[in-house]
Amino acid sequence: MNWQDTLEQLEAGTIRAANKDSDGNWHANIDAKEAILAAFKAGENVDCEGIYQGFVDKNNLPARQFTIKDEVRLVPGGSSVRRGAYVAPGVIIMPPAYINVGAFVDSGTMVDSHALIGSCAQIGKNVHVSAAVQIGGVLEPVGASPVIIEDDAFLSAGVVIVEGIVVRKGAVLAPGVSLSASVPVYDCVNQVMLAKGADIPERAVVVPGTRPMNGEWAKEQGLNMACALIVKYRDEKSNASLELESVLR
Repeated sequence: MNWQDTLEQLEAGTIRAANKDSDGNWHANIDAKEAILAAFKAGENVDCEGIYQGFVDKNNLPARQFTIKDEVRLVPGGSSVRRGAYVAPGVIIMPPAYINVGAFVDSGTMVDSHALIGSCAQIGKNVHVSAAVQIGGVLEPVGASPVIIEDDAFLSAGVVIVEGIVVRKGAVLAPGVSLSASVPVYDCVNQVMLAKGADIPERAVVVPGTRPMNGEWAKEQGLNMACALIVKYRDEKSNASLELESVLR
């Protein structure tokens, strides 16, 4: 399959840059990522006069143009969805936001202001991507899995998720949580530390925290490092606090 066909299928949602196997594990679609890289290599810089005055980009990776038939609400004000990104019917995109090539955004998801959904990131159904959320993208190495956000997750303002972290179904991340392969996550409910880079469990409620640094000098200075804390798992009370989301749609 050539890169033109791959971009069309990514945009239509018939193929994805990452797929979930029967055991619930996510794996990068290497062929799709290689095709995206080939598209960048094949493209030539052109001006975007007539569409975006004063902008220059690859001629074969223009911003998508939506119509009412797409059933996507893209609110005016500086947002952009690049070619090769799938945005399902029912998605709402508030300005300014950016969705990069290879990304997949499923139905019912809200992408709020100043949010970034990076290349190949996979966003499930009914996810709330709040203001200033940064979801990292990855094209190289081609075997690296992108960030995955499963159905019904709630990402509060200023959350940062990078380096292929998987946030499982229904998890809630409080404002300011940062997750990467090197950030430790402590499950205070089960009293364990998750392996670095491990999935955020289903329905976990995660808040930002700190932990003391190792070493005598660091201890003398009272230095701490950032971490993430699972403080509870969603119940009926915490679910009720998220009902406002459906009211605002």
